[in-house]
Amino acid sequence: MTEFQKYIQRYLDLIPSQNWIEEMKISGNNTLEIYRNIAPEHSSFAYADEKWTMKELLQHLIDAERIFAYRALRFARKDKTELPGWNEEEYAKHYFSMERPLESLIEEFEIVRKSSLIFFETLHQSVLHETGKANGNEISVENIGKLIVGHNIHHLNIIQERYLSKLNR
Repeated sequence: MTEFQKYIQRYLDLIPSQNWIEEMKISGNNTLEIYRNIAPEHSSFAYADEKWTMKELLQHLIDAERIFAYRALRFARKDKTELPGWNEEEYAKHYFSMERPLESLIEEFEIVRKSSLIFFETLHQSVLHETGKANGNEISVENIGKLIVGHNIHHLNIIQERYLSKLNR
């Protein structure tokens, strides 16, 4: 197993069932529930110095999902152009999410997730195993969909363990 496969597998292992489309719905709903129930003043909370705020973390989920879905679209359409990687820390420097109302970020996440769900639910089964290269690594359309889910669950765990646990004291 390559380093990239190990990296991806840590996210895939977080998906609690084989029905990753259903888990995409569930993880999206769980994310929305958390963010809809935090006080607006808590949206600027970061659990440590140099860590993302709750708003920045939500923006990260939005950006990551958009990038992953774009890759899946390209590969599902049999586009063999190698796609570049992205640096989440560099993206974070340009979020400006702290200037946005929390409700705006919640709405954006909800729309991006709905778009991803429609895309993956309507893909023909024959393209799920199409592959392409992104950041020098080959990945299938299906694994990109699963990566969206596992990545979301990973951050939900972090929110529970590092953010909400400190906010609820």
